[in-house]
Amino acid sequence: MSQITPVRADLPPSERLRARLLAALLPIAAERGWSPATLKEAADSLGFSAGELQLAAPRGALDMIDAFAEWGDAGMEKRLERVNLLSLKIRERVRAAVVARLEAIAPYKAAEAKAVQAMIRPFRAGEGAGFVWRSADRIWRLLGDRSTDENYYSKRAILVGVLGSTTARWLSEPGDDMTRTLDFLDRRIDNVMQIEKLKAQARPVGIMAVAAVGAAAKAFSRRAPGNI
Repeated sequence: MSQITPVRADLPPSERLRARLLAALLPIAAERGWSPATLKEAADSLGFSAGELQLAAPRGALDMIDAFAEWGDAGMEKRLERVNLLSLKIRERVRAAVVARLEAIAPYKAAEAKAVQAMIRPFRAGEGAGFVWRSADRIWRLLGDRSTDENYYSKRAILVGVLGSTTARWLSEPGDDMTRTLDFLDRRIDNVMQIEKLKAQARPVGIMAVAAVGAAAKAFSRRAPGNI
């Protein structure tokens, strides 16, 4: 199994601690989920003090799922650096990005499944949607999108659907074979590549998604850190 990238010395202390904690937590979370208990077990294995744990993950397991999602996005971006995206058609770029995202987290598929289970709870839906939206936004920026009008929202809303449904399909497939998942991805892209026809429908979806994420984030900011 591939390992989390070694912690960079130039990162702020909180990020260095979080990266170390994530590496220790992933194999535990794959077995028993993302919880205060598994988080403490990972922290204890590193010899973290209570203060170091608080600095690394002030919101508890939620911060670690957030860090895992960000790590997956970074891994996707690194893989795409080896692809000449400008030589590809737009649907091929989207496909390459989604595949790169899945490949980045593939060594920790079980941990991803547990993270999804944690984030689909009603009181975590806002943050979960925000993580997927962030991935979709990063993908479009990597693909060269610079839109600032309604296209900004419609493209991301559409990609959220593609990325979320494809990830769910991938998690439902046993083992490492991605053949059926990729077939599913191709069908999903075929369904949504008629951007012009979908634009009018997708615009309110995108706006509502942004509003929902913003409202959830605002509500969460008023909530004291607690259990996932």
